[in-house]
Amino acid sequence: MTSPQSGMKLIVGLGNPGRAYARTRHNLGFRVAERLAESAGARFAPCEADALVAEAQVEGEMVLVIKPQTYMNLSGRAVGAIVRRYAVPLDDLLVVLDDLDLRLGTIRIRRKGSSGGHRGLRSVIEALSSSDFPRLRLGIRPSGPIEDTVRFVLSPFEPDEEPIVEEMIERAVAAARFWVREGIEKTMAVFNTRGAARAEVPTRS
Repeated sequence: MTSPQSGMKLIVGLGNPGRAYARTRHNLGFRVAERLAESAGARFAPCEADALVAEAQVEGEMVLVIKPQTYMNLSGRAVGAIVRRYAVPLDDLLVVLDDLDLRLGTIRIRRKGSSGGHRGLRSVIEALSSSDFPRLRLGIRPSGPIEDTVRFVLSPFEPDEEPIVEEMIERAVAAARFWVREGIEKTMAVFNTRGAARAEVPTRS
């Protein structure tokens, strides 16, 4: 780990540690974090804040990509410790998570807001004593009814859902990279528009 740098951007993928949870719906945040780090040639390593951390060069900036290892409901413990250690302004924090209120394949970027019932996000809000930070939500809601919510989010995607999930992860990584370069307002304008699933992401001019 490098020494703390003021103003460093932080991207947090929410999920549960352990092989049993690796491909579950609730671990989409981890999958996006892993794909982002991989695309930057960065590797995760443990740190003292109960998290795996990758130092990634993203769009010309050094970004910390983290995966809290506290289990979902205590995610804020790791996030809060790293935010304080690196003096990360909340505008420079992006939390990536699954969202049961969005249909499968949809992504939504928000500047701030409530937890929406997501316990991992609620833990982060409580640890930071603020909900004023950007978040990137990835939809997991199926077309049919859900009988048991907990069992559903802790179960893996169906084989026919995986192509949709893979495309969504790629768009989420693109959105995270775009956010690093352009900030939240432009990212929302590009990725929250109708048809954003196939929107061409602007490149650096």
